[in-house]
Amino acid sequence: MRVQRPWRLAAEVSALLIAAAVAFPLYWMVLSAFEPAGEIESDRPRPWTLSPSLDAFRRVFGQQEFGRYFANSLIVSGTVVAVSAVIAFLAATAVTRFRFRFRTTLLIMFLVAQTVPVEALTIPLFFLMRDAGQLNTLGSLILPHIAFSLPFAIWMLRGFVKAVPEALEEAAYLDGASRGRFLWQILFPLVFPGLVATSVFSFISAWNDFLFAKSFIISDTSQSTLPMALLVFYKPDEPDWGGVMAASTVMTIPVLVFFVLVQRRLVSGLGGAVKD
Repeated sequence: MRVQRPWRLAAEVSALLIAAAVAFPLYWMVLSAFEPAGEIESDRPRPWTLSPSLDAFRRVFGQQEFGRYFANSLIVSGTVVAVSAVIAFLAATAVTRFRFRFRTTLLIMFLVAQTVPVEALTIPLFFLMRDAGQLNTLGSLILPHIAFSLPFAIWMLRGFVKAVPEALEEAAYLDGASRGRFLWQILFPLVFPGLVATSVFSFISAWNDFLFAKSFIISDTSQSTLPMALLVFYKPDEPDWGGVMAASTVMTIPVLVFFVLVQRRLVSGLGGAVKD
C-alpha cells in the first residue's frame, strides 16, 4: 500500500489537471457570454467578471430565425440518432448472427469507411444532393450524417450482439418466440446500452455539423441549423464575440441535457464495449 499510494495520488492529480485543462475552454466560453462588451475586448483579460451581463443572450434570442435554427438542429439530430440506431442494430445483428458471402469484406469496408476524411467527400456529396434535388433541405443534412454514423455504429454494436449467447436465442425459439419477437423483445433490450453509446456520437456529430450545413444549405436560410447561426454574429470587420459565445453556450445546453439523460446507459455501454 505504501508503494502504490503515491502512484495512485499522482494519477488522481494528473486526472484532475487534465479535466481542468479540458473544461477551461468551456468555462471561458460561458464567462465570455456573460461578460460585457468592454471586458471581452479588453487587452487584459481576466478569468472572472464582476459585472455579469445578459446582453449577449438577449441579442442571440432576439434573432428572428434563431428559434427556427434550433428546431432544425433538433430535427436533424433526432432523426439521425433514431434512424441510424435502428439500421445499425439490424445490420449488426445480420453480420453477427448470419453467415453469408463477402461478410468479412463488408466488415472491413466498415472500417475503411471510417478512414475517409469527410472533407474529401463533400464535393461529391454536393453533386449527389443536387442531382437528387435535396439541396436547401434538411434531407441533405440528415442523409450524409446517417451514412457516416452507420459504419462506426455497426462495428461497435457487433460486439454487443456477439456477446449475447446463441443459447438464449435457441431457448427463445423453443419457447415459441418468432425471430422478430426475439429481435425486438429480447436482443434489443440487451444491446440497448451499446445503442446509447453509439447514439451519443451520432448526436454530437449531427448537432455540431457546420461543413454540410454550409455546403448544402445555399439560399434557403430557413433550413439552416444552429452552427450557421454563429455566422450572424461573426462579421470580419466587427465580430460580436459576446454573441458568438452566448450562441455557443446555448448550443452546448442540449448536448449536456442529452448526456444527463443517457449517462447511466452510456457508462454501461462503453464498459460493455471495452469488456467485449
